[in-house]
Amino acid sequence: MTEKRYEELIPGRIFIGGVDAIEQLLENEKIDVIYDLRTNPKNGLPSELSVHQPIVDEKEDQDESIKAAVNAVLQSYKDGKNVYFHCNTGRGRAGTIAAATLLELGLADTVEEAEEKAKAIRPVIQIKAPFKEALKRMYE
Repeated sequence: MTEKRYEELIPGRIFIGGVDAIEQLLENEKIDVIYDLRTNPKNGLPSELSVHQPIVDEKEDQDESIKAAVNAVLQSYKDGKNVYFHCNTGRGRAGTIAAATLLELGLADTVEEAEEKAKAIRPVIQIKAPFKEALKRMYE
């Protein structure tokens, strides 16, 4: 049996991982929409279900890009869709949106708690300092 390359942030509804997990994910789960958080997908979007929802590195637009991504994930979730979001490896940008999703859903009270809970689900998560600072501006 192949090791699963993605995790369930919200069981059966919101999934997180890297771009390399999409094929396996689509074989195993019913997914309605995939949010690609990478700024420049080198080979285009990886699936017909994919929507480009980039988190940018530029500080002046970072907060807005994070907010737009988490809002897209949450709207799809509230609309009853099963969601997958990813960056390249499922660590930085995806970890940022995992933490923001947990905060938005009231499943964490602080950025640190949200990051810890996200890491408990997907241990490879490493939220970059600029993204963590953006989360703190948004949620604390």
